[in-house]
Amino acid sequence: MLKEEFIMTNKQFTNLPLTNEMLNNIKSLGYVEMTPIQSKSLPHILQNKDLIVQAKTGSGKTAAFGIGLLSKLNVKKFRIQSLVLCPTRELADQVARELRRLARFAHNIKILTLCGGVPYRPQVHSLSHQAHIIVGTPGRILKHLKEGSFVCDDIDTLVLDEADRMLDMGFNEDINSIISQIPKNRQTLLFSATYPESIKELSADILRNPITVSVESTHDESSIKQYFYKISSQNKTASVPALLSIYKPESVLIFCNTKIQCNELADDLEERNFDVLVLHSDLEQKERNETLVLFSNKSYPILIATDVAARGLDIKDVDMVINYDLANDPEVHIHRIGRTGRAGKSGLAISLYCSEDKDRFEDIKDYSKQSITVDEISSLDGNTNHILKSQWSTLFINGGKKSKVRAGDILGALTANVGLCKDEVGKIDILELCSYVAVKKEVVEKALKGLENGKIKGKYFKIFQK
Repeated sequence: MLKEEFIMTNKQFTNLPLTNEMLNNIKSLGYVEMTPIQSKSLPHILQNKDLIVQAKTGSGKTAAFGIGLLSKLNVKKFRIQSLVLCPTRELADQVARELRRLARFAHNIKILTLCGGVPYRPQVHSLSHQAHIIVGTPGRILKHLKEGSFVCDDIDTLVLDEADRMLDMGFNEDINSIISQIPKNRQTLLFSATYPESIKELSADILRNPITVSVESTHDESSIKQYFYKISSQNKTASVPALLSIYKPESVLIFCNTKIQCNELADDLEERNFDVLVLHSDLEQKERNETLVLFSNKSYPILIATDVAARGLDIKDVDMVINYDLANDPEVHIHRIGRTGRAGKSGLAISLYCSEDKDRFEDIKDYSKQSITVDEISSLDGNTNHILKSQWSTLFINGGKKSKVRAGDILGALTANVGLCKDEVGKIDILELCSYVAVKKEVVEKALKGLENGKIKGKYFKIFQK
């Protein structure tokens, strides 16, 4: 029997039993007050209770479990004390980044990511030097356990992030194998966007007297404006530039139901001179990483994705979501439109509705519990020849964390050495072996030549335009 959830009325982090150092760091990261999921779950997490938390991506769940596991971490004990399981490498990377930000209040907290799609041996080497927290995917973590790369004896906190997605991907057996090696006397936190029968069975096996916490999956109509437009199948592609000409977003995430549809739509839009990226499961890990960097730094204004590829991705500042195909599941529809209107900003969600979508539309309408009307696409006076272009371009640098390159080094090279203004330099992403920097298109040639002929941190690197 699940215990009733506790609701904290005061949403200030200062009301939680946290150290001044952690509170000051939370404040410096821009956390003003707790999100609903944090105010409902953190008091229980800090009391070392087992939790089942039903929450969507973007609800603040990473900070909830991150603050919890970091608050009880013994930094002087250089052993693995927390394990976070994620369905995809992208989500694991995002979780690890957020945990590192939250961990700035203390020195020498080591957080490792263990995921597939990257070389195995360097991970073994990193594990030989121990860590405090491991974040990774079930398959790769189980491989390390079988090879004896690390032991679980000191783990006192287990987090399953997007547990429903992990089960959908067939990780059930791997998860159970991993859990069998973790001490039973531990805290287990299970986060899931949905609560199907498979999650009920898993939670019954691995949690002790869990408390359940949930927040509504629907969205506030004031933060995300939804519009449904009725259209014939053959006119869907032409409607995209027309919609962009009316609503004028800077960044757009377009959802299709299949990989084939993603590729076809991308080809059609590229023929119309749009700069488009595609994200689906056929991409290699390196391609997926680069795609996300180029979209998040706004070098490419349009990303076309399937639900499988986009699940768990925390892409900030998406102005507009277009459901090119209506989602097969109403809860998936809610997750899709939740990619926009984040962090207190307003967002826009457009759904294209064909006659064959009637049943799916009715399911979405019933589930959302909001007033939804459908307008004819012909009622819009949009320009089908409109082209959405970015003002940014991206430079690739073949040096990253392994080369000790930092964002400040790249910014310094571009401003002090090349002569760019700070507002001509955009987002800088430092990966393990390479880096990406967005610069204004009008100065991209100047930036490219300047970096090619100059040094970054005293070294020459190969530079390419993406």
